Amino acid sequence: MQDFFQQVIANLKNTSLLEFIAVVSGIVSVWFSRKENIWVYPTGLINTVIYIYLSLQAHLVGEASVNFYYTVMSIYGWWLWARKDVSHKPLVHITFSNKTEWLQEIIFFVFFYVTLFFILTYLRRSFPGVIPWADAFASATAYTGMWLMARKKVESWWWWILTNAASIPLYYVKGLAFTSVYYIVLLVMAVFGLIEWKRRAKESRNAFEFETA
Repeated sequence: MQDFFQQVIANLKNTSLLEFIAVVSGIVSVWFSRKENIWVYPTGLINTVIYIYLSLQAHLVGEASVNFYYTVMSIYGWWLWARKDVSHKPLVHITFSNKTEWLQEIIFFVFFYVTLFFILTYLRRSFPGVIPWADAFASATAYTGMWLMARKKVESWWWWILTNAASIPLYYVKGLAFTSVYYIVLLVMAVFGLIEWKRRAKESRNAFEFETA
């Protein structure tokens, strides 16, 4: 633990302006997502574009691909969240996944994990710092979480919790201790996001049941 904090302090001294901006914009983006605020996407885009560059520098190829995916999905999510019905209310609402959707999510995760694992294993020849199983897990859970976030599914937060938990040691061993701390913060925020979205989904479901009763 002492070594961890020493590395964090050392990294803080060497933190680039880009990494600092990425961390701050990422935290702000997660805060907006918890509040179901569309600003989650423009602030998130700042974070993802910067981390594509930083991840490639650290040979985190999987994480770079995740951030590229985030960028594309942020544009899609921004469009989806901005859609309104005739009464100017959002068309997409926070909901729980049903059994069929849960199965789809697990298949989605497994497909990307297996695919990324074999790709990263091959790329290890060119990027010796790659850790295929860990990088693939952090990436595949993030792919799943971002997909579900765009659809406002409560379960997206469970996948974010897995992503953040996996990313803490992954970035630490790469010498990016400041980013590890960033993922600790995101992990805590993801737990609160899960609680918040569960509450909103239940309120929305109860309101719908009341209206249709």
